[in-house]
Amino acid sequence: MANHFHGRGNLGTAPILRHTENGSGEAVPVASLRVYFDRRKPAGDDFEDRGGFWANVSLWGYRAEAAARLLPKGARVAIEGELFQSAWEDRDTGEPRSQLEVRATHVDLDLGRVASVQLHPAAERGDTPETGKEESQE
Repeated sequence: MANHFHGRGNLGTAPILRHTENGSGEAVPVASLRVYFDRRKPAGDDFEDRGGFWANVSLWGYRAEAAARLLPKGARVAIEGELFQSAWEDRDTGEPRSQLEVRATHVDLDLGRVASVQLHPAAERGDTPETGKEESQE
């Protein structure tokens, strides 16, 4: 099952970075995030949490490396991606198990909680001045 997902929440732990092999034997970075997606509603001058849920989120590729390097526990993030249901058999009991998880395409910081930002000049990042996009590193 795959559906579009968009939610805001807080990181329960700092992202965990690991590498896994793709079909051609290359190591691909993947960051595992545990996020509490809440339902914050305005209540006067403050917000009230009206329930929510925890979800496992995976982020792949160069964005996984950036998330692991930059995002601390407790960071407020917006997640966009696809919702998947994974199914497996329990090792101990042999019973079927399942879990919903998010395979993220984007993880963005909530700017309301950012104290400062420091960018590297484009030349240090590998961006081209014309496009602002990374050059291919082939």
